[in-house]
Amino acid sequence: MANEGVAAERAVKAPPPETESIVWREDKGRFQTPDGEAFLQYRLLDGRGAPAAAVMDLVHTYVPRSKRGQGLAARLCDAAFAHAQARGMRVLPTCSYISDTYLPRNPALKELVDKDQEPHPKPSSM
Repeated sequence: MANEGVAAERAVKAPPPETESIVWREDKGRFQTPDGEAFLQYRLLDGRGAPAAAVMDLVHTYVPRSKRGQGLAARLCDAAFAHAQARGMRVLPTCSYISDTYLPRNPALKELVDKDQEPHPKPSSM
């Protein structure tokens, strides 16, 4: 009976953050955790005078309260920036987490930011 309690306890523990991978869901336009609970939503834009889908507009990053503090938002951003860089794309950091927190912590990635397009206005919270 004591072993059943231990087994049940192991079954509900979440995997350590470093073992949880980030999945690219092209069909949904997002990068996400395997369970889909944490994600970074993007949309592809045409670049000025460049091939279609030359700019990845990083619109929204979401991590549920139960997963916060594990570095998931940064790992979602890492995946998106690596994806853009590998495909020769620029990024538009519309999401305030990316522009205000992630990029200042990762200044080398600012070279991928598209300077020709302005981020879309963020919705008012009023």
